[in-house]
Amino acid sequence: MTPAELSQAVQTAVSAAVDAGELTVPVPETVNVERPKNRDHGDFATNVALVLAKPAGKPPRAVAELVAVRLRELPGVAKVDIAGPGFLNITLDAATQGELARTIVEAGKDYGRNDTFVGQKLNLEFVSANPTGPIHIGGVRWAAVGDSLARVLRASGAEVTTEYYINDAGVQITKFGASLLASAHGRPVPEDGYVGEYINDIAQQILAEPGNAGLLDLPEEEQLARFRAEGLRLMVAEIQRSMADFGAHFDVWFSEKSLHDSGAVAKAVDRLREQGHVYDQDGAVWLRTTDFGDDKDRVLIKADGDTTYFASDAAYYLDKRDRGFETAVYMLGADHHGYVGRLKAIVACAGDDPTHNIEVLIGQFVKMLKDGEEVRMSKRAGNIITIDDVVDWIGVDAARYSLARVPTDSTLTLDIDVLTSQSNENPVFYVQYAHARMSSVARNAAELGIDRGAAEDFKPELLSSEWENQLLGRLGEFPGVLATAGELREPHRVARYLEDLARDYHRFYDNCRILPRGDEEVTDLTRARLWLAEATRTVIANGLDLLGVSAPERM
Repeated sequence: MTPAELSQAVQTAVSAAVDAGELTVPVPETVNVERPKNRDHGDFATNVALVLAKPAGKPPRAVAELVAVRLRELPGVAKVDIAGPGFLNITLDAATQGELARTIVEAGKDYGRNDTFVGQKLNLEFVSANPTGPIHIGGVRWAAVGDSLARVLRASGAEVTTEYYINDAGVQITKFGASLLASAHGRPVPEDGYVGEYINDIAQQILAEPGNAGLLDLPEEEQLARFRAEGLRLMVAEIQRSMADFGAHFDVWFSEKSLHDSGAVAKAVDRLREQGHVYDQDGAVWLRTTDFGDDKDRVLIKADGDTTYFASDAAYYLDKRDRGFETAVYMLGADHHGYVGRLKAIVACAGDDPTHNIEVLIGQFVKMLKDGEEVRMSKRAGNIITIDDVVDWIGVDAARYSLARVPTDSTLTLDIDVLTSQSNENPVFYVQYAHARMSSVARNAAELGIDRGAAEDFKPELLSSEWENQLLGRLGEFPGVLATAGELREPHRVARYLEDLARDYHRFYDNCRILPRGDEEVTDLTRARLWLAEATRTVIANGLDLLGVSAPERM
């Protein structure tokens, strides 16, 4: 029995008490059921009686007894105690707990999936770094977190479209083209241009392409236009390659330039004006965002007729809504904290609900250490660390796992020495090793001619030790962990859960011998523990997949 199933049973017990006229309260939509820290307090605990006592007009312990009497009648419930002011401590019989192992193995890759967010349609935009250089370490963090969050949300039933916003319009692209042009001519890069070995690489790629033999003989303005366009194409292709190699998938690569070319920016200004929030002043066109909490009104069209980045932001949000997305989720770096208010103001000005139709997540900075010293430079990109640097140093698995396992509102330090070590200090190794250890048990069992037997022969009541009980309880938490991680937009909860699960498995493995030694007989307990080991392996593999990390069978 999972916590979700037990929660439903408690809810049903409350409903029965209401139907019998013993309680006059609304039946709660959800009931909180948790594993108590002290196992002497049972397998699960719920505070439902404390929650219902005041509206019921009864002491919490009296409400608890009304619920407990019904729970005690349920098959698989061994004991229900009332503790303290009215907590219900529930103990399941061994067979009911052990049955979870069979449920997980039979469900396989589907175990943990749930329908918490069915019907929700989200646009999840992440990374979206300017296409003027390789993805830097901050973008790498969002690549790991964003892709993992998309997987977690989909596992809980949401319809998610992942999107990368290509900032291919504006002055930064012109500066990028000018930097390439200068490199191609062997001139110093402009003072406000882009530097790094990658600029020289791209410039040489452009010159080497067929049809560009006479490029440097063209008028300077034509050269700049060609280097800008060709450089942008090559840089976007490299970003797409880096993201694919990192396992971060984007359903849509959205061009900012397309908003201008299609007239969407001008139409967005008109739509916002119709809502009554646009005004003209000093020759410019403004959006009155201060009406909705922004620190100042924002210019949409400057006095010289040029549109602003803010106008593009407004058009982009409206485009997402026009594509049918209920909620637009933006994942931005720490240096974009000031964008939160203005983006929410756009939503309000458009007549939408900024508490529902938009979410803005801010990620903090990442540092990397090597030999105890902070790593600051990339040979290829100059003064930034790139995604390829990170992968070269620690690999995709370690990078994705370690970047996703810490809350994004916390600064993160990655220690290269730790993340390349085969030790328990390395969290990704610790979890992957647990999976490899279980795979080894399965191989050894096969070599000895032992299998776990048919499902109908499984004896779950034999899984009764404290180590087996703890492991089963942890396995039952997985669906709830996924739902919470999706609701709070915190995929790090999956990683931390996997580390707890790996720890519980290692303790089980060390205290409960799975396979017989020497001439020992293969028993029903042997087979029951093989079911439990396979269930744990299934959950770890499912969890690692949600983080985009491999589950190796050998290490």
